[in-house]
Amino acid sequence: MAEIKAFTNDDFLTGHVTSILDYGTRFEGKLSFEGTVQIGGEFVGEIFTNDTVVINDTANIQAQVEADTIIISGRVEGNLFARRRVIMHPPAIFKGTVTSPSLRIDEGVVFEGASYMPKS
Repeated sequence: MAEIKAFTNDDFLTGHVTSILDYGTRFEGKLSFEGTVQIGGEFVGEIFTNDTVVINDTANIQAQVEADTIIISGRVEGNLFARRRVIMHPPAIFKGTVTSPSLRIDEGVVFEGASYMPKS
């Protein structure tokens, strides 16, 4: 059974969750939305938002993600572009490139790739 991680208000910079793709869901394609979305299933494609993406520990993502804030606890392979920040909590496994003015990688996260931190 998947563990449900409790995120703090600091993690959800934009407020309440507006959409959920939960464990057991598989989605391929382009996803764009407003508000905060939580992904706990499988996703292949592109994600775009001006808000927050939360990738739960049950998620398996292969995507290019562009968002204001990206919070990861699951498995992600691809390129991340965050206008504000990227936060990685264990047991996250990340392979790819992160471009963000702020990057936090907690102890226990596997990070395999590169990071670029442009001036904001």
